[in-house]
Amino acid sequence: MEGALLEHASWTWGLSLIVLTITIHATAVVMMALAGAQIRARLERRRLGLRCVIPIVIGVLALVGLLLVVLHGVEAAIWAAAYLWLGALGSPTDAVLYSVGAMTTAGSALTLAGHWRMVGALESAGGMLLFGISTAYMFAVMQVYWPMLYPPGHKKT
Repeated sequence: MEGALLEHASWTWGLSLIVLTITIHATAVVMMALAGAQIRARLERRRLGLRCVIPIVIGVLALVGLLLVVLHGVEAAIWAAAYLWLGALGSPTDAVLYSVGAMTTAGSALTLAGHWRMVGALESAGGMLLFGISTAYMFAVMQVYWPMLYPPGHKKT
């Protein structure tokens, strides 16, 4: 009976953390998209030349990438805090290392206490979703800014 209860708790914690981190991620991506739309509108009104547009587009992509990395770090820290709170890992360093390994699906040499292993597996599943959202967003940003790299009247092939 106790094993089933612990397994249920593991699933509950894992799924709850997935919902939390995806909600945080989606909120941040939407906020970045709104800011990006404002930046794009300002750039279009200014009608800048290609020499100005190229570094701006590179800068926007680099900034979006940096913000996404920070966002993934915050989300990994949330999982790490849960591992510490649950007693699944013994130190903050181990918890962060394990969390980043699980979230990126790279893994680590660390293992969770037996009844919490499902939480780690669920973090990996959630991490794949988070990185998928980030990848899709980076692609969308490129799609929005790419047309600015073509001068008016340029034939796209």
